[in-house]
Amino acid sequence: MSTSTKPNHIGHKISRIRELRGLKQEALAFELKVSQQTVSKIEQSETLEEQILEQIAQILGVPVEGIKNFSEEAVFNIIGNSFGDNSSNNNNYLCTINPLEKIIQLYDEKVALLERLLQSEREKVELLKGKTDF
Repeated sequence: MSTSTKPNHIGHKISRIRELRGLKQEALAFELKVSQQTVSKIEQSETLEEQILEQIAQILGVPVEGIKNFSEEAVFNIIGNSFGDNSSNNNNYLCTINPLEKIIQLYDEKVALLERLLQSEREKVELLKGKTDF
C-alpha cells in the first residue's frame, strides 16, 4: 500500500509549503479570517476555489503557480544538489541565510500578528461596550 500523496492534491501542497514557511494552521486561519478547522479542511481538499488559493498564496508569499506546481521531491533534489559534496570542482555552496536577520524577521512578523490580534480584541471590547450602553 502506497503512502504517497496524489501529485495534484492542492491541500497537501498548501500544508507542506505552510510548514516549510514555519507557519501554523492557526496563523494561516487568522490571516484568512477563518477557523483553524477550516484551514485543516482546506489542507485535506484535493481541489480549491481559485480565489481562496490566491489568498493563501499571498499569505504564504508564493505565487499561485508555485503552489500548483509544488513538488517536495524537487525541493529535496535542489537542496541535495546545492549542498552535496562536489569536491571534483571544489564548489562549496555556503548558506546565504543570515540567521540573525531571519530571527529578526520572524520576530517582526509575530509582533505584527500580535498587534493585529490585540487591535481585534480592542474592537470587540468597544462593540460590547456599545451594546451595554443604554
